[in-house]
Amino acid sequence: MPGEDRDRRADGRPENARPRDRTGRPLPYDTDEPELLEEWEYDTVEEALELGVWLWNQQRLFEAHECLEDVWHAAPEDDRDFWQGVIQVAVAGVHDQRGNPTGAAALLDRARARLEPYPAVHRGVDVATLIDHARTAASRAREEGAAGPPPAFPAQQDGPWFATGPDATGPADEPTPVPDGEAWEAARRPRSPRQRSGASPLGD
Repeated sequence: MPGEDRDRRADGRPENARPRDRTGRPLPYDTDEPELLEEWEYDTVEEALELGVWLWNQQRLFEAHECLEDVWHAAPEDDRDFWQGVIQVAVAGVHDQRGNPTGAAALLDRARARLEPYPAVHRGVDVATLIDHARTAASRAREEGAAGPPPAFPAQQDGPWFATGPDATGPADEPTPVPDGEAWEAARRPRSPRQRSGASPLGD
């Protein structure tokens, strides 16, 4: 099977030993690029979210999206589209950083479609701000050839926070473990459409 002999991380995902730049593009092994992609470690979904937001605000959007994917994978069904929409805003920023306005616009459209069914504020995130950015940045990408960076992560005073169930009104009392490889693979499987009405904060 292709890729079967590749080194793998503890969660089952392939380990890319080749250096990559901050937008995730592979570089030669002997690169002298000073700004390389960093691998981040965390034990809980809450830490992944906190780190993802910090990286987002540093415009390190590829690294931010990798952290936020663990939040998405662990989310309950009713929050899956929400977190995926948030991630798609970040990934659109990666496409823009790579000089791909067409890809950025397409992802911003998808992000807006996923986020629009949610309230204006959800899980401590200003969803309305993300939707407005997705709309205007997609237009800029198509008309001007660049979407522009996403805003600082639009967190409300109490957020963002991760909910383990749809009826949660605040963060869980206990930390949520990062999904293991089996859970991560399950999260990737297609689902039937739902019908809906400065310094690292982790001290590194």
